[in-house]
Amino acid sequence: MKLHPTRRDNPRVAIIGAGVIGLAIGWRLATRGAQVTIFDRGAAGRGASHAAAGMLAATMEAEPGEEALVALGRASHARWAAFAAELLDATRIDVELRTEGTLIVAVTGDDRAQLMHHLALQQKLNLPVEWLTASEVRRREPHLATTIAGAVLCAQDHQVDNRRLVTALREAVRRNGVTIHEHRAVAEILSSAGAATGVVLEDGQQVTADIVVLAAGAWSRGIGGLPADLRPPVRPVKGQMLALHMDPAAPLINHVICAPGVYLVPRRDGRVLVGATVEERGFDASLTAGAMLTLLESAWRIVPSIEELQILEMWVGHRPGSRDDAPILGAGPIPGLIYATGHHRNGILLTPITADLIAALILDDVADPALAPFGIERFALAHAAE
Repeated sequence: MKLHPTRRDNPRVAIIGAGVIGLAIGWRLATRGAQVTIFDRGAAGRGASHAAAGMLAATMEAEPGEEALVALGRASHARWAAFAAELLDATRIDVELRTEGTLIVAVTGDDRAQLMHHLALQQKLNLPVEWLTASEVRRREPHLATTIAGAVLCAQDHQVDNRRLVTALREAVRRNGVTIHEHRAVAEILSSAGAATGVVLEDGQQVTADIVVLAAGAWSRGIGGLPADLRPPVRPVKGQMLALHMDPAAPLINHVICAPGVYLVPRRDGRVLVGATVEERGFDASLTAGAMLTLLESAWRIVPSIEELQILEMWVGHRPGSRDDAPILGAGPIPGLIYATGHHRNGILLTPITADLIAALILDDVADPALAPFGIERFALAHAAE
């Protein structure tokens, strides 16, 4: 199966979705001469990319049966320092890559037992993790509650400021001649002779292209023009979050802190993000008192002094969750169509590797073996095996 029905050295690429995935792919393509146009139903970068916490949790979120996803996350994490430096050089915008690491805190004895079980899995996968006693944890983070029962240190699970990342990527694509059409929703993918040939906007306008990249996040399944079995099985997974403000000169925490039901992410400007709920409620965008109460209470249990902090902001985002919560990447059965969606909680982490692999696929016709576990065909194979 060929990706390019007619090969072009400087292909016209239409990208559906201007989140960090679509923007990063556009940047990589444009720097190598592709003619890139990006369409978004809203403002660029204002969906899940804006709502995220920016955690690069390649180690922390390892789960049984997700070895391929862990490997992809680790490979992307290894590219992050160079990716951030390249963005800084290209735009003069610092995305604030922080390398203090992540502490997964046990509040109770039961939490400790569960953490030790997960630690065994992480160690089996040869991940860089370390058990810390309660006293060792509090030496690193003195403001944590005296009642904590220990923690797992994921020293290589770093963080970036996702909103600064959006700003940097928008500037990078602008400087490389990419056109972004905001508030221009794509209704369907245009095709001819069995190949993708462009997009049709909601107002009926047709835009032709040699390659179409579907990177519309939680909205990807709603893009028409594809058979039902080739629409990516991506759903919105609602998350509610809030931000508090601490003194940046005397921050309460420096590591990313995770505990049952909550995580806290400190920023250099004094913000500390508190998140996030996981709700199957479609595109519901309402903030609820119950969610805020649960998050704040869970955060207070591990950092009691947050009760004195000012609330800066509360918001809702919609993660793009696939049927197996792993990304959908690469070419499918339709020539000229590329999938780059379904990143769920890992969109910021996987941005560098997604951009690199998709750019290589489009411009060099090279399908890196790392893409193989994440093709859309896995869902058809799973259905056939049932």
